Amino acid sequence: MKNLNKHMKQVGDIKDRGTLKWQGMFLTEHVQMLRELAEEDKKMPQPKLDEYDLQLIQEEMAIGLQRKCDAIIHTWRDGEVTRHHGTIIDINTQSRILTYEDPFKKRTLNIDEIVSINLVD
Repeated sequence: MKNLNKHMKQVGDIKDRGTLKWQGMFLTEHVQMLRELAEEDKKMPQPKLDEYDLQLIQEEMAIGLQRKCDAIIHTWRDGEVTRHHGTIIDINTQSRILTYEDPFKKRTLNIDEIVSINLVD
């Protein structure tokens, strides 16, 4: 025999449909707006780096290039921090581009987007 009340749950002495009963109250535009608000809440403000932080990042880049060791690089773009892992192979200060190599291919990063670098020995 089929369960005809599969969306119903027992809450005390009352059978309830939970959030299912409220889904008809939302228009698709409302649901879309709620999703957009949730996405905006996930965004992180750009970290404020002072001179000391920028100098540390520059030193870590130079050491990583010299030692050819693995580095974990965090970049910030459009409210999201992205983690990159690889070996720094080139730093072009004229075009402000850092090139690193991960296990798959060579990749480039804008130096101005870098918020931290950690060298892995």
